[in-house]
Amino acid sequence: MIADRQAATPIAGPRFASAWAALTYALCSLSLAWPVVAGRFLVNPNSDQYLAGYAFREFASSFMRANGTFPLWNPYLQGGMPFVAAMHGDIFYPTFLLRLILPVDVAMSWGMVGHFFLCGIATYWFLRVAGRLSFFAALVGGVAYMMTGFVSSLLSAGHDGKLFVNALFPITLLMLTWAMRDGKRWAWGAFAMIVGLALLTPHPQLFQYLLLASAAWALFLAFGGVGVERMPVKTAFTRLGLALGGVMLGAAMGAIQYLPVAEYAAWSPRAGGRDYQFATSYSFPIEELLNLYLPQFSGILNDYWGRNGIHFHSEYAGVAVLMLAGAAFGAASTIARKRFFRFWLGVALVSLLWALGGSTPFYALIYAVVPGTTFFRAPSTIFFITAFAIAVFAAIGTERVLEKRLSHRYVIGWLVASGVITLLALSGALSTLARSLVTIPQLMDRVDAGAGALTLGAIRSLAFVGLTAGAMVAIAGGRLSGWKAGVALAVLSAADLWTIERRYWGSVPPASQIYASDATIAYLNKLTEPARVLAFEDHNLPAAPHDPFLNGDGLMVHRVSSMLGYHGNELGRYQFFQTPQMVGNPTTWAITNTRYLLVNNDSMDIPGAKRVAGPAVNAAGTRVSLYELPGEHRFAWVAPVIAKYPDEKIMEAMKAPNFPAHSVALVDPKSTLQTVTLAAVPAPLPIVVSTTNYSAGKMSLTLNAPAPAGSALVVAENFYPGWIATVDGKPVTVERTNLVLIGVPLTEGAKTVELTFTSPAFERGKTITIAATLLALLATLAGLIPSGPRTGGRRTRTMDAIALEKSA
Repeated sequence: MIADRQAATPIAGPRFASAWAALTYALCSLSLAWPVVAGRFLVNPNSDQYLAGYAFREFASSFMRANGTFPLWNPYLQGGMPFVAAMHGDIFYPTFLLRLILPVDVAMSWGMVGHFFLCGIATYWFLRVAGRLSFFAALVGGVAYMMTGFVSSLLSAGHDGKLFVNALFPITLLMLTWAMRDGKRWAWGAFAMIVGLALLTPHPQLFQYLLLASAAWALFLAFGGVGVERMPVKTAFTRLGLALGGVMLGAAMGAIQYLPVAEYAAWSPRAGGRDYQFATSYSFPIEELLNLYLPQFSGILNDYWGRNGIHFHSEYAGVAVLMLAGAAFGAASTIARKRFFRFWLGVALVSLLWALGGSTPFYALIYAVVPGTTFFRAPSTIFFITAFAIAVFAAIGTERVLEKRLSHRYVIGWLVASGVITLLALSGALSTLARSLVTIPQLMDRVDAGAGALTLGAIRSLAFVGLTAGAMVAIAGGRLSGWKAGVALAVLSAADLWTIERRYWGSVPPASQIYASDATIAYLNKLTEPARVLAFEDHNLPAAPHDPFLNGDGLMVHRVSSMLGYHGNELGRYQFFQTPQMVGNPTTWAITNTRYLLVNNDSMDIPGAKRVAGPAVNAAGTRVSLYELPGEHRFAWVAPVIAKYPDEKIMEAMKAPNFPAHSVALVDPKSTLQTVTLAAVPAPLPIVVSTTNYSAGKMSLTLNAPAPAGSALVVAENFYPGWIATVDGKPVTVERTNLVLIGVPLTEGAKTVELTFTSPAFERGKTITIAATLLALLATLAGLIPSGPRTGGRRTRTMDAIALEKSA
């Protein structure tokens, strides 16, 4: 918002400045993502995309190519779940279009690389427009944000949704600036579209953070202006109202995803919210703030010893960036620049306190008053906003350095502080401190094992402090000037961060190789009736790290249904069968139609189990065998009687290994079905049910004999509202049966049943999303139509703004 008449004349940028900036960020992107050019897949065994994300997206893209629409049901994980309502990644975000025209792994990789690039260029544009900073200052700010550990390491854990929101955040701020401050009418529609895209990423937690920060920025624009940009009160409130309207229109664009999600909330594992301990899990430990300067302090990746147990991301902000950010303090030469700086200082402090979560009492207030917080954990994920604020400071500090307004005392202070930290590392004092902070005894050995890396890390940080200090002194003395000075600061910032963040950019061979079939999968693909597989890793025997076939959703790629799987938002009642007590219970196998066991063991001590395929080495490199489990496993059966029992009693009865799964259909006491009171458990019927069609959200079943009166067809697929059935062509109501399964009451003599999954919420949401998107697009196009000449008024641009736009 630097726009008053006394503002210093910005340093002129080169011709085609935005193109040079884009080239810089492209080089930064490729310096980390170069394996994708060689055809590799940008995931690693720690990545959610490796374990599950690829399977979700491959299934959705294959379904869309075959059917021309989005899948609504996923039958391949945890007994089945609604595909849209339970959420399976970026179903409706525009990246899905890439997956329709490119191989899924290629599309996923380039989608992440593209958004990583967008983090840089969007931040550059924001700093140029909103902060009215010089070319090199904004260039360094973009590098500082995109390359900062908290953003660039998102690829490590496969958190593409977070990366998408991180990229859209500066664009959201930019659209608000153009709309509210500059009065660009087209920007209102564009703002609504960006909000809608952020909602469809879909990462509701980070979307909440984006909205909160954007709301603060909108208020600042409305009431924080100075000079020619001070808005009349009426204009301020009018534009705030338009901003709220843009948010509402953007929220409507997300209806296709979130109407089904809202309906699903009562069925999900997080129904009713979670407690404070859950909400503060994966907070940013306060002692790990040292990682911003010395990332080896708490250990990188598998060397991590901190209280969160796992740490696949990085908080490293870069010592060059931190030195430039520190230079921003006291750098403001105008009232407007001071207000701009103070705004981001406030944002940095609030977001940092939020990220610290349970480390400070502040989060208790957030948990109590901020809607939605009870459903989320990992408050540390808000740190991307802190990182953005640091990037803003780095840009302001760069301008100060390039204008030769930085004292040598500042540089000396950094050299002394860095030297002290290095001496503490060399003396072992930092390792001693680390040992005192370990809260998980099993991780204590990592402190000793990482002592050498900690020392080298301190020396590395000192080296970059020295290089950055040398550049600052050379610039101040005139020995480094002009474009060379700006390039030097940008290169130092990028190189410093690259030396650390490159460790988070792993890659693997193409998906066709890492998810290839083997003898066990080939056996399962030949089955004529649906059956589920219990896949798990025996940790006492060798296995590939994070084998996606044993620990993830690799089987889904081959359309094999898993009794377990990797998701996290499965149907809440189904979690009963995932407890250690129930996973190995024959009742669970019968209820869920779990007929096979896939494990990295050549011999299993399970009476009656027999190996049917393997041993074989799967695509991950694990030696696996497939066993057929003992007992009777049916995908569907006809229960002779229907009875009403509450869930609690059903679950208690199912804990027994001999629960009569095929003899009774137990429904909710609120059911309107005609039921009986059980005096004794009847024998199972000899009727055989054949599956003539089984696909995602559709199945056809045929009985080999007429159904008796009062019976019900029970299908070993999870029930969820939206299943509709016909019996011999006549519609009937589907019931939740045997805690989680589909139950269809049969008329006497019934022979055929058709089941289809529908989602009225999806259909309503689709209509709303299309209408809202068209309205936002129309508002954008309408805003581009000139409304006549403007003279005077509060929206007249200042001359330095016009000059800056020409240089960009």
